[in-house]
Amino acid sequence: MLTIGLDVGGTSVRAGVVTGDGEVLDTVRAATPGGVAALEDAICGAIADLAARHPVTAVGLAVAGFVAADRRTVLFAPHLAWRRAPVAERVARRVGLPVVLEHDANAAAFAEYRFGAARGARVAVLVALGTGIGGALLVDGVLFRGAHGVAPELGHLRLVPDGRPCPCGRAGCWERYCSGTALATTAVELLARYPGSSTVLAREVVGNGRVVTGRRVAGAARDGDPVARRALADLARWLGDGLALVADVYDPEVVVVGGGVSESAPLFLDDARERYASVMTGAGHRPPARIRTAQLGDDAGLVGAAVLARESSTRTP
Repeated sequence: MLTIGLDVGGTSVRAGVVTGDGEVLDTVRAATPGGVAALEDAICGAIADLAARHPVTAVGLAVAGFVAADRRTVLFAPHLAWRRAPVAERVARRVGLPVVLEHDANAAAFAEYRFGAARGARVAVLVALGTGIGGALLVDGVLFRGAHGVAPELGHLRLVPDGRPCPCGRAGCWERYCSGTALATTAVELLARYPGSSTVLAREVVGNGRVVTGRRVAGAARDGDPVARRALADLARWLGDGLALVADVYDPEVVVVGGGVSESAPLFLDDARERYASVMTGAGHRPPARIRTAQLGDDAGLVGAAVLARESSTRTP
């Protein structure tokens, strides 16, 4: 029984055909377009492409935004065009398959619980570092979605009063300091503050008129660029501070750090662990959570969405 999972993020739409064991057989990818019509065209096009090659039975959409409790409607998505949009119904009508929505971090966490870094954990939190921050909580293998389907929205915890503006409409949110977007923002600020202090990053980005991205900052850090390394140290500090808040609320057994930024975890995760362990409430008098990197990488969201779609369709009479 094959299903399609899609990870619909602020930067890209990734779709894959997934088996019941979590194996990804085939994938397609496209840049995330602006506007509702173009976005839904891209999603339906990816589904049609894969469905033409594989006998699929259902579709799961992992969405970077607030998904209603019935998992049919996107209420709000800071990095996408949907606002109170009945996405599942519209996509299902066009592709002729059952469609289920899920928050992208919930989908990734579910996949990591089934097949990856959170397997067997009684209380597990996933923090997905990408364009923003996604968060998810599982208790005994059950996703916690809150009363209205939107919990836990960890990326918009306010860490810095009157801090950087956020697309959610507030300022100082965690994801403005700890995400791929935040890493690029910090690097640009440091380049302006310390002109002449960067070699690799300035030559790679500024000198060639290219856009600063988190991926380029991480690459420059690997090459020893001092500004890029300082930007990653800043990200590690904010990651540790945010995880300390998360631990105070949920007391997790394991925290899985996923998302695109986690590919560069060797550059920052040890420092984040040290920061977390030093600033958590009761440090030294309680066991800290194990902080692990996601094992499924970029595939976690689409794998989780596909598995959830399979389970939802088998429960339907």
